[in-house]
Amino acid sequence: MNSRKPNSGPLKKGWTTGACAAGAAAAAWRAMVTGEFRDTISLNLPRGDHPTFTLKTKIVGDDFACAGIIKDAGDDPDVTHGLEIIVDVQKSRRGSGVIFAAGEGVGTVTLKGLPLAVGEPAINPGPRQQIIQALTDVACELNGSDASVPDVRVTISIPGGRDVALKTMNGRLGIKGGLSVLGTTGVVVPYSCSSWIHSIQRGIDVARAQNFNHVLASTGRTSEQAANADLKLVDEALIDMGDFAGGLLKYLRQKPVAHLTIAGGFAKLAKLSQGSMDLHSSRSQVDFENLASLLARLGGDRDVVNQVRSANSAMHVLELAGESAPELAHLIARQAREVALATLAGGTHVTVWVYDRSGNLVGTST
Repeated sequence: MNSRKPNSGPLKKGWTTGACAAGAAAAAWRAMVTGEFRDTISLNLPRGDHPTFTLKTKIVGDDFACAGIIKDAGDDPDVTHGLEIIVDVQKSRRGSGVIFAAGEGVGTVTLKGLPLAVGEPAINPGPRQQIIQALTDVACELNGSDASVPDVRVTISIPGGRDVALKTMNGRLGIKGGLSVLGTTGVVVPYSCSSWIHSIQRGIDVARAQNFNHVLASTGRTSEQAANADLKLVDEALIDMGDFAGGLLKYLRQKPVAHLTIAGGFAKLAKLSQGSMDLHSSRSQVDFENLASLLARLGGDRDVVNQVRSANSAMHVLELAGESAPELAHLIARQAREVALATLAGGTHVTVWVYDRSGNLVGTST
């Protein structure tokens, strides 16, 4: 994520790498046909948005043109914000239609399970369609409404993309060598959950396509490292669930795996045990009254139970519980497992492991 902080007031939306690529492709195609660039290019996006992009790179030759647009993610903490999306358009053989290629900083698909074939450039179907539409719009503008899709080779490059991709889930998804060109609508909604949930779903798809029987879904890096030190699963079987337990479980209900291990911190999994599907602190809270009741059920001291009701954090509850802490963490794990099983509606064996902040295993569902 980048470190930009939004100003007060409404959050500014941004534009996806796919939208930037479509704009750059349209600008380059226009320049290749007319011999000159305009300073800006406007684009029609699927849901009616009409962004206008300023061109950073403008190069035109006899049978090619190259245009670049700086990605503006608005107020979203997107790691690709500020990168230049460069598109090189070259004439292709007659009847070829649009051929896509990965340039510098754009990844290549190496594993089954994604909506692209192995060996294809990591340019998702949504952006591909946006690029084809943008090229067609330019062709119609220049040649009339009956103009067809041009026969061109579209190569997308993102300088610096190989390094930035290391901060993304691409490696686990089998996308090697750079970033993916993404964006179904072309619009980046600040702090939207959609991109994370998309990564969870693609991770499950890849794991299933590799016939993995066991996947590990974790709420964070600490729990993932601790759990996988025991499980020793390959990277492609690791799912960064984060706060989106619901996104994970509902997708697994449609596309199950044989065995799911959920690993997370005590606070996150306490919320899952309560039935919360979104574990973010701004959208769900630990029920301290419930934790106090559970501790009382386990025979906890009355004074300690009362202190738990007014605890300042879930980890504080573990400290207060003292010798009863393991039993409490085990109970949380079992209840979280029951919530997960109810959401999955069968077909998957579930194990839940609860960790403290230091990565120590404090509770299990079995």
